[in-house]
Amino acid sequence: MNEPTLMDKTYHFIITKFKETGVAPHYTQIADALNLSMEEGRQTLHELISIGIPGTWMAPDTDYIGSFAPFSNLPTQYRISVDGEQKWFGQ
Repeated sequence: MNEPTLMDKTYHFIITKFKETGVAPHYTQIADALNLSMEEGRQTLHELISIGIPGTWMAPDTDYIGSFAPFSNLPTQYRISVDGEQKWFGQ
């Protein structure tokens, strides 16, 4: 079996953090988790988003994740609750 690529690890970290916290991680958190420099973390995030995964995009002119399917990092009318706890927004 192939080892996970940096893009695989980045995707997994982002989706896991979203699930745990209800918000997308900042690239500095990605860098720290994957043992990258801050600039490598930023570039890796932008590279992952640029792959064209449906429903993923950066907030315009920023280094912040705007949406990462199926989650939205911005409040929407689609509130997601699990066991009575609402901390996520859907796309």
